[in-house]
Amino acid sequence: MQKAAVLVAGGRGTRMGGPLSKQYLPIGGMPILMHTLSVFYHVDPEMELILVIPQDDFELWRKLCEEHDFSIPHRVVAGGNSRFQSVKNGISSISFTEGVVAIHDGVRPFVQESVIQESFEKAAETGSAVAVVALKDSIRKLTDDDRSFYQERQYFRLVQTPQTFDIQKIRKAFGVTELPQFTDDATVYEHQGWQVTLIPGNPENIKITTPEDMDYAEFLIQKIKSR
Repeated sequence: MQKAAVLVAGGRGTRMGGPLSKQYLPIGGMPILMHTLSVFYHVDPEMELILVIPQDDFELWRKLCEEHDFSIPHRVVAGGNSRFQSVKNGISSISFTEGVVAIHDGVRPFVQESVIQESFEKAAETGSAVAVVALKDSIRKLTDDDRSFYQERQYFRLVQTPQTFDIQKIRKAFGVTELPQFTDDATVYEHQGWQVTLIPGNPENIKITTPEDMDYAEFLIQKIKSR
């Protein structure tokens, strides 16, 4: 089975408040994206790795790779004006036509290797595999008239990445015009009328977005190093 991973980091990530986009910030002495690439590489060194970043950042990324002596093979692809367009650019660049592709947020470096492996296996079997985690807190639904209603949390899941698909199906899915309801890759896939398969994710697989997330990421890195 041929495998690819498209790591999407095409945004500017302004919520960190600094001059450098979040995907290039260091945790554990190395930029976030390098940690994420490393996890996928360790799952299968033969996997085709594609990193989607803004074209204006190509030279910055090249310098960071030189500075950190980062040699994991990967290809850099220019992002688009939206996540939809960035993913589309990434999956269009994959060299093979039969196999599976994992689409993953580049700023989720703490995905477990076992989750990635299961996503490939399940997607090869059913066409899709989307990592999710159960809710711990109670939830309520808000209405337009400022009322709220209790919801049974066992019927809801928090969606993570990777979201892994049969490559032929996901390429067909991304061949449509972008719509507002396309909040992730699974919704693009579902738009074709296909059922999405869910797999267990891991709670540490956070999307690093804010300075508080960076603090937690440093804690997780140190915890991993101490094992």
